[in-house]
Amino acid sequence: MTALADESPALPLAEGDQLAVDGLLLRVRASTRRKRFALTVEPDASLTLHAPEGRPSAEAADFVRAHRAWVMSKIGVRERTRPLNPAKRLIEGEVFRYLGRTYRLKVSNDVPDAGRVRLIAGRLVLGKAEAEDPDRGRAVLVDWYCRAGRSWVEGRLQPWAARMAVSEPALEVCDLGKRWGSYRPGDSEHSVGRMRLGWPLFQLPMHLVDYVIAHELAHVRVPGHRGDFWRLLGRALPEFEVRRTELDELGRRMWMGKIAEV
Repeated sequence: MTALADESPALPLAEGDQLAVDGLLLRVRASTRRKRFALTVEPDASLTLHAPEGRPSAEAADFVRAHRAWVMSKIGVRERTRPLNPAKRLIEGEVFRYLGRTYRLKVSNDVPDAGRVRLIAGRLVLGKAEAEDPDRGRAVLVDWYCRAGRSWVEGRLQPWAARMAVSEPALEVCDLGKRWGSYRPGDSEHSVGRMRLGWPLFQLPMHLVDYVIAHELAHVRVPGHRGDFWRLLGRALPEFEVRRTELDELGRRMWMGKIAEV
């Protein structure tokens, strides 16, 4: 592969080259049957230049510069619409998040406890049999997030409930789809309600998990999202608006359970 920079205007274009033009990097697809230049902005926002084989890179660079406004507008569209929730591969070294920190996956032949994932010495240890079966691998990873998340929240729930002067609900960590949390009142005035937290939540930093906990606890006293709900949440967590904005942005980038094909 030849890298054709701006300062190499005379070099002819060939299949597989890369062309750098004013900060843009383009993959070259060259063909003897092509008569004109063309540009493609790929779904991942990378750029492809379709070119007649053997044409000087200077001509290609001029073509790119003439269409720069179009390229930048298309890149913007791709960036705004690109799916942000990544798929994960069940391979050695894949990165997973827990409470804002990153941990790499270790695939091991020696995993007791029916293939359960464990966090050992800063690595998430997954059994080889589970790594080779995407459905099983996903299931044991989600199970680990549920177990680890529930264990962590059990130490946070009572202080937050006391801070907000509400009764402590029953707790469940499970798959809620795209929701971070939910609260359901008890069946009677004497029974406690149930807070459910989605397992992907526990990839986020602790202060954002705390925001979701406080948000759902506010529903113990106020159903819906009327003004008095936000006032209650604001008294317990004055910076809730900043955290809500951060959750909206960072949450779009979390793993939601999709396994990529290797």
